[in-house]
Amino acid sequence: MSEENSTKFICSFSTSDSNTDMSAARSLRSEDQFMCSICLDVFTDPVTTSCGHNFCKHCITQHWDTTDLCKCPMCAEIFDTRPQLKINTFISEMVAEFRHEAQQKASSSSSEQQAAKPGEVPCDVCTGTKLKAMKSCLVCLLSYCDSHLEPHLTTSRLKRHQLIHPVDNLEDRMCRKHDKPLELFCKTDQTCVCMLCSVLDHKTHEFVPLKEEYEGKKAELGKTEDEIKQMIQKRQLKIEEMKESVKMSKDAADREKAEGVQVFTALKESVERGLEQLIKEIEDKQKTTEKQTEGFIKDLEQEVSELMKRSSEVKHLSHSEDHLHLLQSFSSLKAAPPTKDWTEVSVRPPSYEGTVVRAVTQLEETLSKDMKKAQLKRVQQYAVDVTLDPDTAHPELILSDDGKQVHCGDVWKKLPDNPERFYRYHNVLGKKSFSSGRFYFQVQVEGKTYWDLGVARGSINRKGKITPSPQNGFWTVWLKNGNEYEACAGPPVRLSLGSRPEKVGVFVDYEEGLVSFYDVDTAALIYSFTGCSFNDKLYPLFNPCSNDGGKNYAPLIICPVNQTV
Repeated sequence: MSEENSTKFICSFSTSDSNTDMSAARSLRSEDQFMCSICLDVFTDPVTTSCGHNFCKHCITQHWDTTDLCKCPMCAEIFDTRPQLKINTFISEMVAEFRHEAQQKASSSSSEQQAAKPGEVPCDVCTGTKLKAMKSCLVCLLSYCDSHLEPHLTTSRLKRHQLIHPVDNLEDRMCRKHDKPLELFCKTDQTCVCMLCSVLDHKTHEFVPLKEEYEGKKAELGKTEDEIKQMIQKRQLKIEEMKESVKMSKDAADREKAEGVQVFTALKESVERGLEQLIKEIEDKQKTTEKQTEGFIKDLEQEVSELMKRSSEVKHLSHSEDHLHLLQSFSSLKAAPPTKDWTEVSVRPPSYEGTVVRAVTQLEETLSKDMKKAQLKRVQQYAVDVTLDPDTAHPELILSDDGKQVHCGDVWKKLPDNPERFYRYHNVLGKKSFSSGRFYFQVQVEGKTYWDLGVARGSINRKGKITPSPQNGFWTVWLKNGNEYEACAGPPVRLSLGSRPEKVGVFVDYEEGLVSFYDVDTAALIYSFTGCSFNDKLYPLFNPCSNDGGKNYAPLIICPVNQTV
């Protein structure tokens, strides 16, 4: 090699700053700097042509042996005579140093890597201990650890290979019939095929590159993933809903248990009080009998004592020889003794017949009252705040400012005929509707001769003739003529009440299909609609009815719940 060319090559590797750290320069070296452009590998016996390009000695010699012209493969400079090539010792030393650094790096990398664990893909090139593979090559069909992967990252012809995350069974990526890589996707048979399959077994089918089908399927998987996420979210929400239901059920169970303990404790105390009263009544009768008997016995014993004294005197006198003394004492002894006629006197045991029956009957009445009170307390815990809706009120109705009272004024007011307003009957609804759960409200009906109370569907007829019944969306109880009570059950059910209610409680269990009416003051159940099917929003319904000549002027009053019944 000429001095000029050597200088060119040396200058190409020289640094512009004499103070540059050589170790930093070495760290910038890569395989491309020492690559032969013919064999695309690191130089072996590097030589330099007169044009300044470097090749493996064997590669450039073989190249010139196969061509008529002797020219540089890189710049195409033609040489009149074949140059006499000598090994460039500088490049040779640099290549040797590069190989040494590469080996050290590979050795260091190998020492840092860990052996493949069960379930991890091992390196196919490692001998002895198989290190964990970092990539798999779809062209080589081999998996490589860091050190054995290096050529695929630095060598140009290997850089073209397709690397993926390490996978097992790379042979499954080869066509079992033609031993060729699976590179195409047959859309007709929905399977992966090789190039030969496409021209032989599947020649009439539709094909796309694996990457194209991959992108399509990946997009589908994205949609599927979103759908699955939505399904997961729905199920997680359902889980939370069920947990909340269980919590609500547990809370309800705890309340019921506490209430049950309270009720049965009260019942137990009532039974114990009843038993104490029964025993006391029986004992009192027995004590009275014993006291009376003791008095009789005391009187009899006193008389017996007196009679025994008289008997002794009579006996003594009868044996007397003193004629005068006997005659003088005879009159006083012969007189009737001071005794009472005990013939009709007797001690009769007290009669206990009916005592237990009366006690049990009284206990049953007490328990019945307690049970009624407990039942009313139980439904009162679902009390809601009800306010009248003026937009639904019949034009003759007069509502209080707070929306808690209503009565009929017998004067037709000019109001908008909106769809919600009742026009034929004196009805008004509560503002709030209910479509689930339980609710309770109570209304004062004192002083009225007519009224109608209950709940109704939001879809009921508000303009024309209405027959209140469950079939028409009404669950109500009404009073007429001052003392006639009926449940509007279609046909109506006549109710016989023990007393006139002054406050009426209305309880609804939407899911159970139950509407119950209570006399709040006596805690008595007035009537229950059971097995109802609502299927709509329910509204509290109030009808104070007409004035009945002034007799029915008192208002219906929505009153607060007092649970001290």
